[in-house]
Amino acid sequence: MARLSRRGFLAASAVAGPALAAPTAASAAPRTATATPPVASGPLAGDVLSAADVLAAQDWRALAGRKVGVLTNPTGVLRDLTHIVDAMTAAGARPVAAFGPEHGFRGTSQAGGSQGDYTDPRTGIPVYDAYNATAQDLAGMYRKAGVDTVVFDIAGVGARFYTYTWTMYVAMWAAVLTGASFVVLDRPNPIGGQAYGPVLDPAFATGVGLKPIAQQPGMTAGELARMFDALYLPDDTGGRRLAELKVEPVRGYRRDALFTDTGLPWVPPSPNMPTGDTALLYPGTCMFEGTLLSEGRGTTRPFEMIGAPGIDWNWAERLNSLGLPGVRFRENYTVPTFDKFTGTTCGGVQVHLTDRRRVDAIRTAVAMIVTARGLYPSVFGWRPDHWIDDLTGSSRLRTMVDAGADTDDVVGAWEDELARFRAAREPFLLYG
Repeated sequence: MARLSRRGFLAASAVAGPALAAPTAASAAPRTATATPPVASGPLAGDVLSAADVLAAQDWRALAGRKVGVLTNPTGVLRDLTHIVDAMTAAGARPVAAFGPEHGFRGTSQAGGSQGDYTDPRTGIPVYDAYNATAQDLAGMYRKAGVDTVVFDIAGVGARFYTYTWTMYVAMWAAVLTGASFVVLDRPNPIGGQAYGPVLDPAFATGVGLKPIAQQPGMTAGELARMFDALYLPDDTGGRRLAELKVEPVRGYRRDALFTDTGLPWVPPSPNMPTGDTALLYPGTCMFEGTLLSEGRGTTRPFEMIGAPGIDWNWAERLNSLGLPGVRFRENYTVPTFDKFTGTTCGGVQVHLTDRRRVDAIRTAVAMIVTARGLYPSVFGWRPDHWIDDLTGSSRLRTMVDAGADTDDVVGAWEDELARFRAAREPFLLYG
């Protein structure tokens, strides 16, 4: 999802507040009066319901009497695939406004784009463009629309650099500025609840990572919202937190579940996220956006097909010899239809999942980067803008790989900070 055109996303917001604080096990625990307490989840039995489905079954009574603005996209659907804004309108709980993130409210735009402001032709609701908006911009939109409650319902993919996470953060910030309530209609994290990868260095805060969380935080949007409200919003708002934060939980969900366990319909969260398997690899293989190799945009399996002109079968053979858990590599040739190497034959690999529960996408991608650099020094390289640093949250991965570090060295370099993040997130987790 992250691209060069996103480098300016929320840039003003990223620098407007005080310096970012490193996550700690914080005395600022979630407020019991305004945050849903932890939910005990049993074994999945095909009866997982998104928070939106739960509220829809109750005729949206939880939002009765409120002037609701809904921040959502095509993933904000009920189990029967009805979009929540359409369902709310049909039920007589019509929102006063909708807000669209990257790709737009109805999802018509490619990476780095949005739909602008317009009136939704289906419902007649005014739609505001939240992508690239600062907290001050969004606060102005809330006031213009008369919003007193912001509802967030977007399915993410569990990676720090997916911009929806930071659209949510800035929308929360704007709610603090206007006194609006903030309601998260939670959805499953499609790649499970384990945290992996480096933690962002605050000096590298951008629109693809504003706060120091792990590259794969292993948290749902609702859990992240609780963490943001307690630990980070006060830094940017002069010590203030949300007037009301309500996380409506997923029913029947367990944090170690993958999306395939839930029985819920997969709606691509962005144009290049076609399947749940793509999402499982994305926290790692998206790092190829920061290289001169193609991350697979313009192919039928983005973030699964990686390559470039000049790469041959040796890469797949070398990677398979490493015995990386949960994956197997197939020699692969593609001709991308857009983005890098449009119309040019690229050799490379397709990453096949052999065990969804064992794969560590970030470690896998580090091994792919290290081996590609070693096998193809005249082909492999970093984008000149060092986008890889924005994606990984520091210059460490790039400089270590350039210095000849192996996969174990690179992954080991962030283990201590990852352990601290795992401890810091504990008070904010909702699911067993």
